[in-house]
Amino acid sequence: MARVKRGVTTRAKHKRILEQAKGYYGRRKNTIRIARQAVEKAGQYAYRDRKVKKRSFRAIWIQRINAAVRAEGLTYGRFMHGVKLANIELDRKVLADLAMNEAAIFSGIIKQAQAALDKAA
Repeated sequence: MARVKRGVTTRAKHKRILEQAKGYYGRRKNTIRIARQAVEKAGQYAYRDRKVKKRSFRAIWIQRINAAVRAEGLTYGRFMHGVKLANIELDRKVLADLAMNEAAIFSGIIKQAQAALDKAA
């Protein structure tokens, strides 16, 4: 049988890794052994941080809602409870956007939530 030479496949594998490592600092971008480690670690960070990003955005939305609600004399927890009682089915992302960009509409939602809280108490 003929001998199999693997130069083409190896070069293709190395090229793929080095293209992913483009822009890295030092030998991480041009030495295959170090570049492979760097690319694998970058993939681990990317996978982890796709999850963390969702948590971070939720935290930002909560902070924005809380700031807008406290200006009206209510706390975040009481407001969210009032929203649930008033059957307002807006998620935190939309509420935060309304709080930032549509203050008049958001104050109307706060009034509805406060009325639901007063009615329940």
